[in-house]
Amino acid sequence: MDDKKLVLPDVATDKPSFSRRDFVSTALGASLMAMVPPGVRSGAWAAGSDAPEKKEVRIGFIPLTDCASVVMAAVNKFDEKYGIKIIPTKEASWASVRDKLVNGELDCAHVLYGLIYGVQMGIGGPKKDMANLMTLNTNGQAITLSNQMKDKGAIDGPSLAKLIAKKEKEYTFAQTFPTGTHAMWLYYWLAAQGVNPLKDVKTITVPPPQMVANMRVGNMDGYCVGEPWNNRAIMDNIGFTATTTQDIWTDHPEKILGTTADWVKQNPNTARAVVAAILDAGKWIDASIANKQKTAEVIAQKSYVNTDTEVIVARMLGRYQNGLGKSWDDKNCMKFFNDGAVNYPYLSDGMWFLTQHKRWGLLKDHPKYLEVAKQVNRIDIFKQGAAAAGVALPKSDMRTSKLIDGVVWDGKDPAKYADGFKVKA
Repeated sequence: MDDKKLVLPDVATDKPSFSRRDFVSTALGASLMAMVPPGVRSGAWAAGSDAPEKKEVRIGFIPLTDCASVVMAAVNKFDEKYGIKIIPTKEASWASVRDKLVNGELDCAHVLYGLIYGVQMGIGGPKKDMANLMTLNTNGQAITLSNQMKDKGAIDGPSLAKLIAKKEKEYTFAQTFPTGTHAMWLYYWLAAQGVNPLKDVKTITVPPPQMVANMRVGNMDGYCVGEPWNNRAIMDNIGFTATTTQDIWTDHPEKILGTTADWVKQNPNTARAVVAAILDAGKWIDASIANKQKTAEVIAQKSYVNTDTEVIVARMLGRYQNGLGKSWDDKNCMKFFNDGAVNYPYLSDGMWFLTQHKRWGLLKDHPKYLEVAKQVNRIDIFKQGAAAAGVALPKSDMRTSKLIDGVVWDGKDPAKYADGFKVKA
């Protein structure tokens, strides 16, 4: 891209918003800032112990809209402010991302929340201690059904459940990784309709960029994936949006910045710098429509998502159409910063994935939910990165949410929550 054409806000004076009532005061932010080494606060790294241990950071990503803050941190050079160089590395599948994180070929990755927890628990590949440095985005995924399902009368959850109950055939649904977010959104949505995803339908795993092609040739009846591959199905006239994931769980955590616990131990200053740079990028993306449009133009390029800009930009701006004639502006569309509300690695978010892994039999026994979440979610690193970027923090490491079935999740009794669902493995 031509950087000269970019009109960037002055990141040095781009103050974070503290308008959200659940965020602490600027006074606390200032006290946190005092905890951060001077080199971090100034952005001018000294050659001392606070400098990044590793200057070049290879961050893997999958061609999806929500890789945007990682890409823009590099393209707009937010990384240089913190003394590092981010090298976005395009990957073909989540399994590839997992393997390259585990063997050290990648330093960090734009990765599924549930993938990191799956590896941590040894149920999504070889067991290894992992780390979640921050949430990269909330919302912005969807469940697409094929046009053939529409012809059979299945256009939403209730009508799909009615069709499946007829047992005319075995319907197939795709997700992107067995312990990942898309599997959990798909399962949760089907279960909320009374459909058991493990017994009433067949589920398969397909890498995100291959979803549309596989639906086109009839390999599945529906899939859950991130954008732009749901909007692409509509524009290619092969499918429609049955629901968005923000309608399953408003402001759900989606991709995270994942790495291994060993990497953080060896590179704590670099980890902090990466968090700060990506916070700056997310802040910039969410700051204006023009910035989102520019972001869509950048990530549409072949080296990133490799699709048409118009396929990406509409849903990035929250301008939805479902392929069935309905259009709406979605205030809960994909967010990368949202006044700082997006990025905190809430312990309750991590614990939620463990509850679903238990619900669906991926975990045989209840894990030590809070202990695992405290180990994986590196709140200490995030707080340092947030202080360097001038980003406020929430009051609590937990948050409360009501999901599509009306069940409230607050992290207080995860075992009871996991066991409380009628539809489960």
